[in-house]
Amino acid sequence: MTSPQPAAEQIAEPAAPAVSADHPGVDELFAVLAYGEVAAFYRLTEEARMAPDLRGRINMASMAAAEMGHYETLRDALERRGVDVVAAMTKYASALENYHRMTTPSTWLEALVKTYIGDALAADFYLEIAHSLPEEIASVVRSVLSETGHSQFVVAEVRAAVTASVRQRHRLALWARRLLGEAVTQAQFVLADHDELVDLVMSSGEGLTQLAEFFNRLQHTHHSRMQELGLA
Repeated sequence: MTSPQPAAEQIAEPAAPAVSADHPGVDELFAVLAYGEVAAFYRLTEEARMAPDLRGRINMASMAAAEMGHYETLRDALERRGVDVVAAMTKYASALENYHRMTTPSTWLEALVKTYIGDALAADFYLEIAHSLPEEIASVVRSVLSETGHSQFVVAEVRAAVTASVRQRHRLALWARRLLGEAVTQAQFVLADHDELVDLVMSSGEGLTQLAEFFNRLQHTHHSRMQELGLA
């Protein structure tokens, strides 16, 4: 989806990146993203078994394949920086696995909502950091968080289910709110445990104020996605 083009007089020159490409937090950002892609691959592969039909399994498998393609992009980026991807991303295993353990879906529809909303929340968080990065770094982040197109089948399937059942709509709306709470909690844990990432966030110029505003914006984007799924 494209945003309206601003009026010509409102277009400003792009701001210079707030941090340099060799900032140590960049390695950490690539590492946490890489582990997130690997964890997502295994999660989607497992949850594909919950699909009621072959179409659902294929769609989940396609998304899983895209996650591994993103992992390889991050692996290559880290290798160019002289960083071993496995050693770098292992330190993030605990927080990300905690999130997945706390949000294990019990039904196919819960798995679909998590795929659509949970992954988008993570993308919001990391893309926010990317705003302060030099273009060669930001482009890697954007490419691995880009919409693959596969998730559109999630919208159609969830909307059909919640249109047919008010009970299902209420249950999935509660589930979606839980996903938001757990995502925010784990994001805070990641920042609390990794000073380099905190410094990367703070280097954008507005520090804690910007971070607080970002978590407020998460609420707004989450509501928009709830509406797309028919859950708001």
